[in-house]
Amino acid sequence: MNNIVRSLTAVTVLTLSLAANAELADMPSGVYALDKSHGYITFTYNHLGFSTPHVGFRKFDVTLKLDNSNVENSTVEVWIDATSIDSRVDVFNGHLNGENFFDTANHPEITFAGTEIRSTGDSTFDITGDLTIKGVTKPVTLAATIQKADMHPMRNLPSIGVTAEGTLSRSDFGLSRGVPNISDEVTLHISVELPQKVENLAQAD
Repeated sequence: MNNIVRSLTAVTVLTLSLAANAELADMPSGVYALDKSHGYITFTYNHLGFSTPHVGFRKFDVTLKLDNSNVENSTVEVWIDATSIDSRVDVFNGHLNGENFFDTANHPEITFAGTEIRSTGDSTFDITGDLTIKGVTKPVTLAATIQKADMHPMRNLPSIGVTAEGTLSRSDFGLSRGVPNISDEVTLHISVELPQKVENLAQAD
């Protein structure tokens, strides 16, 4: 009986992996880069138990190097201009840029370099990578979902829509001001559209 259960489990995992890979199988391999008019990176946290602020960044880039024969061999990189942080409150933006928070005068960039992509289900993946904030690098895993992978009807380019979420402790990155009254745990939210790079298509021709 145990052998049967193990066999069924192995088949189920393999089937899920193939289904997730099949979602991207018709997309050509190559570099996919952010459509800057359809990209959002925000984070949320608990403020004194009264509210859940949503803070975002206005300037960032996301690059996916897709291997359509084996999606888990693909790579993801994210670059964020930390000075573009936007809480929609000017005074608070000044605090966030200051040395007690992101200290953007000395650390103007935030980066995420993917180290592993693992299929978790039909069109879902865990993306693990090294997140660097204020010169501190820690591993973070994002739970990603392929929203759609198809030819874009307006751009006429192969395009991939992705959403991803993950949690981290801000104190790990030297952002501990206000803890524990303001939650240490922060949730990252990413939603992006990634058309294939035109230069990449030109090189393929």
